[in-house]
Amino acid sequence: MRQIVNTANGSYDVLEVQEVPDLVPKSTELVIDVEASGINFADLLARKGQYPDGPSKPCVMGYEVSGTVREVGDNIKENWVGKEVLATTRFKGQAEQVAVQPSQVFEKPDSLSFVEAAAIPVNYITAHILIQVMGSLQSYESILIHNVGGGVGIAALDIAQRIGATTYGTASQRKHKFLRDRGLDYAIDYRNKDWYEELMALTEGKGVELITDPLGGKEWKRSYKALRATGRLGMFGISSASEGSSGGIKGMWNMLKTVVQMPFYHPLPLLNKNRGVFGVNLGHLWHEPEKANTWVNELQQGVEDGWVNPHVDKTFAFDEIADAHRYIEERRNIGKVILEP
Repeated sequence: MRQIVNTANGSYDVLEVQEVPDLVPKSTELVIDVEASGINFADLLARKGQYPDGPSKPCVMGYEVSGTVREVGDNIKENWVGKEVLATTRFKGQAEQVAVQPSQVFEKPDSLSFVEAAAIPVNYITAHILIQVMGSLQSYESILIHNVGGGVGIAALDIAQRIGATTYGTASQRKHKFLRDRGLDYAIDYRNKDWYEELMALTEGKGVELITDPLGGKEWKRSYKALRATGRLGMFGISSASEGSSGGIKGMWNMLKTVVQMPFYHPLPLLNKNRGVFGVNLGHLWHEPEKANTWVNELQQGVEDGWVNPHVDKTFAFDEIADAHRYIEERRNIGKVILEP
């Protein structure tokens, strides 16, 4: 089988497609023939050496796949073989085959293609935790979704609309029509305008009850400032630290600068302002499989009910992995980018 190998920290040339032997499942594993594999911002950070949770190089990245169960271990029921599934993977998902535990595997909804199914796990589980599990968004409230045109952003928009909340989102101007057609109430052009000033003008100085923020650094301070009473800030990334393609000294400097600019939240101001702050890191939830099963089941029901609508912007072949990284890094995607072996 073939897999995409991150050979070292660096630019796009460190990504190689390599041939390795086919997988043989352990007694408690299923082997999936991968039809589609998700690519996420964490993969870009890992390539540059800016992702602390990433495996040591060389490595194969990838957190989510869809495909067909090829083979099962001795302790797994044979009726899994041949089933079309989606799965979460603790790395190694960007390959033609993956070996996973049954707790990581879910039957693919018939209404979704393999490409659409691979867009579900990371983006929709993250958005579900941010908005419903920890953010507790209500129908009478409002939400600001930073990077609403990205994969998590569109998933968050689907969930917020289902709840009935008023939605604000930051995105480049060229994405606004798509997002409005998708149902976004208020689009904010963060590149040509100050998003904070625009949001406060739109809300008559009140702010919003929930903000989902993958930016990090000083933007977390501004997001916190934009919360109204009983507001919550959900932090789930530090994309502002990833300028440039190669990492290296400049990349490490950007990361250090971002960390230094991060705010500290003291309990007393939180009490006095009636605000809350929380973080979400899907990669640190592998010890909670029961919760993950509940969340995925709810999202699968959302697919059936019609409010979960994954949008895949573009697919790339494995041999085009460098182009896929560049495409995301340049913020060209609206929604999910998927790799197809």
